[in-house]
Amino acid sequence: MSVPLYQAKAEFFRMLGHPVRIRVLELLQDGPLPVRDLLAAIEVEPSGLSQQLAVLRRSGIVTSTREGSTVVYELAGGDVADLMRAARRILTEMLAGQGELLAELRESEVAAR
Repeated sequence: MSVPLYQAKAEFFRMLGHPVRIRVLELLQDGPLPVRDLLAAIEVEPSGLSQQLAVLRRSGIVTSTREGSTVVYELAGGDVADLMRAARRILTEMLAGQGELLAELRESEVAAR
């Protein structure tokens, strides 16, 4: 029995729903990085990063390769980087809208005095 597309999308977004995973994906937009660089950029315990990287790897959104004793991660495809950029644009628009609403509320508060 197949999963409806909307349910698969919901599961995909749930998989993305962790700050460390999002930060890893943002960092990997510019290209592959070894785990040590990810650790240096993200304030998280090594075991926590390892756990989140495993989730991303199992989902197929990132891949890992071993170069000697170093494990290097990269995005599995360019669409993920596009998704991160789209999320940034959407958030920017949402926050700009909230800023405009806040300005209107402040103006109405001043006018009511």
